[in-house]
Amino acid sequence: MEYVYAALLLHKLKKEVNEENVKKIIKATGTEPDEIRTKSLIAALAEVDIDEALKSAVVAPVATSPVAQTESTSKKSSQKEEKKEEKNEEEALAGLSSLFG
Repeated sequence: MEYVYAALLLHKLKKEVNEENVKKIIKATGTEPDEIRTKSLIAALAEVDIDEALKSAVVAPVATSPVAQTESTSKKSSQKEEKKEEKNEEEALAGLSSLFG
Protein backbone atom coordinates (compact mmCIF):
# COMPACT_ATOMS: atom_id res chain seq x y z
CA MET A 1 0.00 0.00 0.00
CA GLU A 2 2.85 2.37 0.78
CA TYR A 3 4.07 2.05 -2.81
CA VAL A 4 0.69 3.21 -4.12
CA TYR A 5 0.76 6.10 -1.66
CA ALA A 6 4.23 7.02 -2.89
CA ALA A 7 2.97 7.06 -6.49
CA LEU A 8 -0.02 9.20 -5.52
CA LEU A 9 2.21 11.60 -3.64
CA LEU A 10 4.52 11.95 -6.62
CA HIS A 11 1.54 12.53 -8.90
CA LYS A 12 0.11 15.17 -6.55
CA LEU A 13 3.47 16.97 -6.49
CA LYS A 14 3.59 16.79 -10.29
CA LYS A 15 6.77 14.70 -10.16
CA GLU A 16 7.42 11.82 -12.53
CA VAL A 17 6.18 8.50 -11.16
CA ASN A 18 9.18 6.28 -11.82
CA GLU A 19 11.17 3.62 -9.95
CA GLU A 20 13.82 6.01 -8.70
CA ASN A 21 11.34 8.52 -7.24
CA VAL A 22 9.17 5.82 -5.64
CA LYS A 23 12.28 4.28 -4.04
CA LYS A 24 13.31 7.68 -2.66
CA ILE A 25 9.94 8.13 -0.98
CA ILE A 26 9.97 4.62 0.48
CA LYS A 27 13.52 5.19 1.79
CA ALA A 28 12.40 8.49 3.34
CA THR A 29 9.93 6.54 5.48
CA GLY A 30 12.79 4.53 6.95
CA THR A 31 12.00 1.38 4.99
CA GLU A 32 14.20 -0.36 2.47
CA PRO A 33 12.32 -0.42 -0.87
CA ASP A 34 11.44 -3.76 -2.43
CA GLU A 35 12.73 -3.89 -6.01
CA ILE A 36 9.99 -6.23 -7.21
CA ARG A 37 7.15 -4.18 -5.73
CA THR A 38 8.59 -1.01 -7.19
CA LYS A 39 8.93 -2.49 -10.68
CA SER A 40 5.47 -4.05 -10.48
CA LEU A 41 3.88 -0.75 -9.50
CA ILE A 42 5.58 1.21 -12.26
CA ALA A 43 4.61 -1.45 -14.82
CA ALA A 44 1.00 -1.45 -13.60
CA LEU A 45 0.78 2.34 -13.76
CA ALA A 46 2.31 2.60 -17.24
CA GLU A 47 -1.11 2.43 -18.93
CA VAL A 48 -3.07 4.27 -16.21
CA ASP A 49 -4.18 7.89 -16.28
CA ILE A 50 -4.02 8.61 -12.56
CA ASP A 51 -6.27 11.69 -12.80
CA GLU A 52 -9.02 9.66 -14.48
CA ALA A 53 -8.59 6.80 -12.03
CA LEU A 54 -8.99 9.19 -9.11
CA LYS A 55 -12.09 10.80 -10.62
CA SER A 56 -13.79 7.44 -11.12
CA ALA A 57 -12.72 6.00 -7.75
CA VAL A 58 -15.39 5.16 -5.22
CA VAL A 59 -15.01 7.33 -2.16
CA ALA A 60 -15.68 5.75 1.21
CA PRO A 61 -17.86 7.78 3.56
CA VAL A 62 -16.01 9.66 6.25
CA ALA A 63 -16.55 8.37 9.76
CA THR A 64 -17.91 10.92 12.17
CA SER A 65 -16.48 11.39 15.60
CA PRO A 66 -18.58 10.22 18.52
CA VAL A 67 -20.68 12.82 20.26
CA ALA A 68 -19.57 13.70 23.75
CA GLN A 69 -21.64 12.03 26.42
CA THR A 70 -23.99 14.21 28.35
CA GLU A 71 -24.28 13.87 32.09
CA SER A 72 -27.57 11.97 31.88
CA THR A 73 -26.15 9.57 29.31
CA SER A 74 -23.14 8.81 31.47
CA LYS A 75 -25.42 8.25 34.51
CA LYS A 76 -27.54 5.81 32.52
CA SER A 77 -24.52 3.88 31.33
CA SER A 78 -23.05 3.70 34.85
CA GLN A 79 -26.43 2.44 36.17
CA LYS A 80 -26.46 -0.26 33.48
CA GLU A 81 -22.92 -1.28 34.42
CA GLU A 82 -23.92 -1.54 38.11
CA LYS A 83 -26.90 -3.74 37.19
CA LYS A 84 -24.64 -5.99 35.10
CA GLU A 85 -22.18 -6.30 37.98
CA GLU A 86 -24.99 -7.19 40.41
CA LYS A 87 -26.35 -9.78 37.98
CA ASN A 88 -22.88 -11.29 37.51
CA GLU A 89 -22.44 -11.52 41.29
CA GLU A 90 -25.83 -13.22 41.67
CA GLU A 91 -24.98 -15.72 38.93
CA ALA A 92 -21.62 -16.45 40.55
CA LEU A 93 -23.29 -17.08 43.92
CA ALA A 94 -25.90 -19.31 42.30
CA GLY A 95 -23.09 -21.30 40.67
CA LEU A 96 -21.33 -21.70 44.01
CA SER A 97 -24.46 -22.86 45.77
CA SER A 98 -25.01 -25.59 43.18
CA LEU A 99 -21.64 -27.03 44.12
CA PHE A 100 -22.76 -27.59 47.71
CA GLY A 101 -26.18 -29.03 46.94
